[in-house]
Amino acid sequence: MNSETYITKLNELLSNYQLHYQNLRSLHWNIKGQSFFELHLKYEELYTRSQEVIDELAERILSIGETPISRFSDYLKTSSLSENEIIHDGKTGVNYILEAQKSILKIERELLDISGEMGDEGTNALMSDLIREKEKTNWMFKSWLQQ
Repeated sequence: MNSETYITKLNELLSNYQLHYQNLRSLHWNIKGQSFFELHLKYEELYTRSQEVIDELAERILSIGETPISRFSDYLKTSSLSENEIIHDGKTGVNYILEAQKSILKIERELLDISGEMGDEGTNALMSDLIREKEKTNWMFKSWLQQ
């Protein structure tokens, strides 16, 4: 794989995180019902972590000598995720998270393979960490849905 395609894939992941971050903020602001307290806190935890990952991804792209995309219009064009309508229901919100993370995991796994082939240990380690985090979070949310 050439470096241009590699950077495009990293920017695609960055775009997905940006949309996911904003969707999580919306979930946090708009949750209602009996699960309000637990999900309000969990959504905040998730969007805070997403914000950290966004910064890590942009800095990773910069550290390998490239430029991260930074305009929201470009994120909208590049992301496989889209903006959510306002969601009030906890189960709908958790299902969104599981589906979004499934899409993000697909890109992270692709980047794990590509970064390994390219000998990019920094990106490879980051992808490995992100995959492990998401797998654990997905297990927890799937368990929560079974209540």
